[in-house]
Parts: sequence; C-alpha cells; structure tokens
Amino acid sequence: MDTVSDMARDAAIWLKRLWPLLLLLAVGGFILAMGWHRYLTLENLASNRDNLRGLIEGNLLLALACFLALYAMVVALSLPGGAVLTIAGGFLFGWLLGGSASVIGATLGATVVFVIAKTALSDVLAARAGPWLSRFREGFQEDALSYLLFLRLVPIFPFWLVNLAPGLLGVRFTPYVVTTFLGIIPGTFAFALAGNGLDSVIEAQQFAHQSCLAKAGEGGQDLCPYGLDPSALLTPELIAGLVALGLVSLIPVALKWFKRRGRP
Repeated sequence: MDTVSDMARDAAIWLKRLWPLLLLLAVGGFILAMGWHRYLTLENLASNRDNLRGLIEGNLLLALACFLALYAMVVALSLPGGAVLTIAGGFLFGWLLGGSASVIGATLGATVVFVIAKTALSDVLAARAGPWLSRFREGFQEDALSYLLFLRLVPIFPFWLVNLAPGLLGVRFTPYVVTTFLGIIPGTFAFALAGNGLDSVIEAQQFAHQSCLAKAGEGGQDLCPYGLDPSALLTPELIAGLVALGLVSLIPVALKWFKRRGRP
C-alpha cells in the first residue's frame, strides 16, 4: 500500500509540475489537427484585406490588442505562421505600429514558453545532467546575453526551439526577456517593412493570376496557382545582415576565450 501511495503522490507532483506544458502541447496539437493554422497565409490576408482594414479603421486599439494576443498565442503554442503574422502586422497597421506589436507579441509568447519550460523541467535536467551537459549549461549561463542574442539574430534554428532551450538550460528570466526583445527587432521590422509594401505585390500577383486564368481557359486553376510565399522575403542580403549582427553579439564570448587561452 505504501508503494502505491508513493507512486500516486509522485504522479500528483509530476502532474502539478507538468500540467502547463501538457496544456500547451494539447492545445497546439488540437489546433494543428483541426487545421486552423492553415488560415494564417498571405493568400487569406490578400483576399480579406478590405474587410480587415475596414474593421481596423473603426477599432484600431481593439484590433491591435487582438493582433498582439493572437501573435503571442501563436508563438506560445509553437504554431507555424509567425512570419505571416509579422507581414500582416506591417500590411494592416503600418511598419512601425505593426512591427512594434509583433515584437511585443512574440516576446510575450516566447516568455510563456520559457517560464513553463524552466518551471517544469530545468531543475530536473540539472539534477540528472552528466558532466558534459553541466559544463555546457554553466558556459551558456555565463555568456547568456551573447549566446541568446546570436540565436535570436541569426535564423538558423526554429523559433520554438530557441524559446524552449534557454529555460531548460537554466538561463535567468531578465536576460532571456531582454535578449528576446532586442534580438528579434531587426528581422521583425524587416518583415513588417515588407508587409507595408505588400499591396503592390498582391495587386501584381492577382493581375498575373487572372491573366493566366483567362489564357488557360477550363482547368486553369491547376495551371495557374496563386501564391504568396513569405520565405521569398528572406533575401540573401537580409540573411547576411542578420548573420553579421549575430557574429557581433558573439564578440564578448570570443574575447573571453582568447583571454583564457592567453593565460599561462
């Protein structure tokens, strides 16, 4: 009986610790299973732009609050569509207001993931970590600002992973929030600026699509797909700029390394 009681108590402790993480996974999985994330496309934005702008004109503050909340939810649930939302923010609210709302929403959503991961699993991972992982955690924490800025500025890892990993590695709350906020600004405003000029792109794409349909005749929908790909906005120049900023953020880490190597 004692063994059963101990097992039940341990299960209750783990459930209390893990329920926020399990809730995030369950809600995110449900949304993906229902296919609701597929509505976050530039095609839907283009087809509904007049209705959306009409709603925003009469209810700017409410629309901005809803956009910010939606952005935070998408990031917290690790759903695809962050780039589309950033472009939509610039498109609907202008690059400055839309970009600012995107930065705030993304930071809030990322912070939710960080806090839940840190609360649920960080101390468990630390207790069971081997020597290599322990040294890695300590090194990451020592230069957390530089490493986190690099990870935010250079888009080489999925956004959800960069939100989750620092919490598991024991990074403190304030450095995480500061580096998240500052690190996503360049890329976010680049996409918001692209969204601000999206009208001309949409009109050109719609004109080309309609022209193709007119020429193709019956069955033209298969021959003339209509699409707007947000990844096309990640130009080599933009990626190179973000990589350069990321390398600058690692300068303090490099200086520490050379200083240690130079010691007798």
